[in-house]
Amino acid sequence: MKFLKAILIGLWRIWFYLLITVTIIVLFPLLLLFTSREKYYPKFFYLARIWAKTVLFGMGFYPVLKKIEKPIQGKSYMFVANHTSMTDIMLMLYCIKNPFVFVGKRELARFPIFGFFYKRTCILVDRSNVKSRNAVFEQAQRRLSQGISICIFPEGGVPDDLSIVLDNFKDGAFRLAIDHKIPIVPLVFYDNKKRFSYTFLKASPGKMRAKILNFIPTEDYKPTEKRILSDKVRSLIFDELIKDKK
Repeated sequence: MKFLKAILIGLWRIWFYLLITVTIIVLFPLLLLFTSREKYYPKFFYLARIWAKTVLFGMGFYPVLKKIEKPIQGKSYMFVANHTSMTDIMLMLYCIKNPFVFVGKRELARFPIFGFFYKRTCILVDRSNVKSRNAVFEQAQRRLSQGISICIFPEGGVPDDLSIVLDNFKDGAFRLAIDHKIPIVPLVFYDNKKRFSYTFLKASPGKMRAKILNFIPTEDYKPTEKRILSDKVRSLIFDELIKDKK
């Protein structure tokens, strides 16, 4: 029975990558057009949301979003969330309608097809390279000046230890938010680790709950207080995850 389950989950995981690839191929002409210039990015973002919904529902995931506060269209924000799964990207696109740019790991650009558009639309960072980290701030500033929001998973990656509820936060997102005086919008993804974990057999279709917490203004924070702000946001997300476990 366990062997049969492993085969079914394996086929289902293969279907995940097929969905990603096939939907990108179908949308390829429009994606190519809307990534040719930065001014077309909002149109690309609209297509990216269609892609994300197709993948989520095609996998049998059912997003359920609760909003304590709602982002205002036309305003820039810093969106942050806990990071537990490859599906976090899709769920973030499902939850947020304001066009935003991901700040993500350079390694993801190596994936065929997906990586092509990933490197054309995201702000890529090599965390081991100081110049790369500094370049992120320059690119983010340009995108914010265009009215585009930023999205960062501040854990910097998915923890290898699945028992970790929420890893330590890096400071980058909070430094950017303070420098540009934009509100931080914390999101909590409750079920992604259970639905599509990096552990092979820990996966299943079903509900994917997300919650947009109260926004955190940054006007009163100084650049030297980025760690205080980071710890505050992490505590809010951590408390939600612990409360849900109970």
